[in-house]
Amino acid sequence: MEPGTHFVFGTHTDHGFVAAFTSSMPAHLAAWFLTREQFEPVLDTPGLFRLTEPERDGPRRTRQAVHDLRRHGYTVYADHALDPAVSSSPPRPARPNGLMERRSRLAQAAAGRSPQGGTAPTTAPPTTRPVPPKPTYAPTAHLPASTTGRRR
Repeated sequence: MEPGTHFVFGTHTDHGFVAAFTSSMPAHLAAWFLTREQFEPVLDTPGLFRLTEPERDGPRRTRQAVHDLRRHGYTVYADHALDPAVSSSPPRPARPNGLMERRSRLAQAAAGRSPQGGTAPTTAPPTTRPVPPKPTYAPTAHLPASTTGRRR
C-alpha cells in the first residue's frame, strides 16, 4: 500500500465487501464518506465498514464507491476485482425504451409547421359608425298624451 492512502477496499470472509480508512484520514470524515457510499460500521471492529446489502450488486456498488472517492481526490487502494481502473466491467447494453425515438419525433414536430393551424387569421379593424353632426337647433321632446298631467 502506498503512503498517503486514505481508504482501503477489499473482501472479508464474514462481512463481504469491506472498507477501512487509514491514519492519514480523519475518522469522522471517513465515516461520513463511507456512510454516504452505503457502508456501515462493523460493531466489533472499529474502523472497519461493510457494504449494506452486499447481495444487491455488491461488486458494482463497491467499485462505484472507489470511483467516487477517487473523484473527490482521495487516494484509494482496492483489491484487483474491486478496482474500477483495472476491472471495470463492460457497460451494460441499453434496453430500448423508446425515449430517443420520442425525443426525435418531438424535435421534428417542433421544427415543422403545424398542419392544424393553416394560415393565421387576419384581424379587420373594428367597424365604426360615423358620429352624426350636432344639430343647430334645440330638439323638442314629444311626450305621449297620457303624461301631460291629466289625472284619471
